[in-house]
Amino acid sequence: MIIRDFFVNLTILVSLLFLYSQISSKFPLTSKSPMKVKIFTGVLGGLLSIILMQFSIEIDATIVDLRHIPTILLAYYGGAIPAFIAMILTIMGRFFVSANIASYFAVITSVSGTIFAILFSKINCSRNVKIISIITFNNLVFTFVFSYLIYDLITILKVMPIYWFASYVSAFLSFYILRYIRKSQRLFNKYQTESITDSLTGLNNVRKFDEVFNHLISELKINEQKLSLLYIDIDFFKRVNDIYGHSEGDVVLKELGLRLKNNTRAFDIVSRNGGEEFTAILLDCPLSRAVEIAERIRGNVENKPFILNSGKKLNLTVSIGVASYQETTNDPLILIEDADKALYDAKQSGRNKVCITPTNVSFNEKQIISNKLH
Repeated sequence: MIIRDFFVNLTILVSLLFLYSQISSKFPLTSKSPMKVKIFTGVLGGLLSIILMQFSIEIDATIVDLRHIPTILLAYYGGAIPAFIAMILTIMGRFFVSANIASYFAVITSVSGTIFAILFSKINCSRNVKIISIITFNNLVFTFVFSYLIYDLITILKVMPIYWFASYVSAFLSFYILRYIRKSQRLFNKYQTESITDSLTGLNNVRKFDEVFNHLISELKINEQKLSLLYIDIDFFKRVNDIYGHSEGDVVLKELGLRLKNNTRAFDIVSRNGGEEFTAILLDCPLSRAVEIAERIRGNVENKPFILNSGKKLNLTVSIGVASYQETTNDPLILIEDADKALYDAKQSGRNKVCITPTNVSFNEKQIISNKLH
């Protein structure tokens, strides 16, 4: 019966820890977590302890369970604030179950165990040593209290070995589960980010570009906002790789990605679509404003040399094609095609230019469009 009840307690503990790890996947508890995260997890830990008490083992006026495990976990990962919040809620829950001499001794057990867990978690030693030491202290305190309250030696000898064993198993299993789930979540988030992010520049990759662009196109049919697209290509980039090597070429690509972010608006969507080709989706942006942004990018690249790893300064230029929904392109589905054609025109007409489709109008560094096309 006692073993079964401890198993039920352990099952509930593991299940709720898994549920908590899913809820908190975006903000896992650490000692540096924001206050609201510490308060939130402290409350959850206290509620978990109260739930465990509802499935406790009743021996005379004393109840035995694994309510101390959530507080230990909180002290280890989050420090004093979440641990004390959980401790207070646990004490309140204990008096809600019953108010007697055993509940007052439970306060002593909870307070001493929580303080020891908080202090010992800060000691410079291995995780396993910390877990064993904290659980051993809690077990010793509980054994002393239980022996004081229960006068039957046979009951003490029957319950305490099982309690010690269950306490160690539940602690190590709980820590293992949290570490395993956290690791899995970090890897998932890492792979998820890598699937939509260019690893070199940190910009969106072509998959993310397609996803965002298709979503925006579907919205354009509803809200009829203006949308402009820049296609950007580094002039004669192959020479950079051939002369200076691919590692130096990567320096140029990374730096250009940074400049594109700095010379577009915060809400614009900049992507590396492959090789030396980049795009910028300019949200709610008319053609004249899009050309201003494109000219700013072109001028910044032309007038500011790239610094290679070798220390050499390299002067480069870019060609940019511009297309704008409702002003150059009536069908948003061919916006990419029109911007690509404009980029081709810029390349064919001398490079280091901003060209618009379909009029083949080019602009030099100082030109700004003041009138709409069409």
